[in-house]
Amino acid sequence: MTDPAAAAWHRLAETSVLLDGFHALKHALRFGAEVPLAVTTDREAALALAAELAPDVRDTLDALLTEVPDDTYRSFVPRPHPTAVAALAVRPAREANLRKLGHTPRSAPVIVLDHPRNLGNAGAVIRLAAGFGATGVVTTGTLDPWHPTVVRAGAGLHYATAVERLTIDELPSGPVFALDPEGDDIRSLKLPDDAVLAFGSERSGLSTELRARTDHLVALPMRPQVSSYNLATSVAMTLYHWSTSTAAPL
Repeated sequence: MTDPAAAAWHRLAETSVLLDGFHALKHALRFGAEVPLAVTTDREAALALAAELAPDVRDTLDALLTEVPDDTYRSFVPRPHPTAVAALAVRPAREANLRKLGHTPRSAPVIVLDHPRNLGNAGAVIRLAAGFGATGVVTTGTLDPWHPTVVRAGAGLHYATAVERLTIDELPSGPVFALDPEGDDIRSLKLPDDAVLAFGSERSGLSTELRARTDHLVALPMRPQVSSYNLATSVAMTLYHWSTSTAAPL
């Protein structure tokens, strides 16, 4: 006899976002994600974790979680999470995200990752953007910002900000401040709330197309002979600099 949870999972998986782990599910629920199915190998343990770390979603999880055998759970995820929780969520409509990204005036910057390569780094940036209240995160190039590995690294916080892949020509309006070692020291600048903050890949830097769109090149302070910062670290430093000069509430 077919497990109803397994049948439902396989029916939904192709068109849904994988929320891999308790924390991804917790954050997605907090920020309004529609979650048609969530599973765990141990309901009691998952609800105890919710009661300890996220009591605001504990009752929602109680109604949502289905307990499944360990083998079934492992067949759903590429790499089992220590919390043994997984869920499928509806991806936000692209049109809604584009409206958020394009809305003016903006009260917080948009982050652009220009041809990023590392899925984990992209997820870490989305987590940072959500924490700082950025308007959204845009990627250019081939990396899918909704890839399961990116969502896992972002701890489900894709639902707390607008995340889309766009071309350079489709980027939101606003002055583009692009990070580059040859730019002006960021400490001498005030980043406006409507800034588009652009970051190239660690290996190749900014693309020719994005450089042509850039209004200001900005450099982070860095000791001589140190090659570069990690992408997520660069984004964190830049967003922190923006946040120290704005009164916008998170």
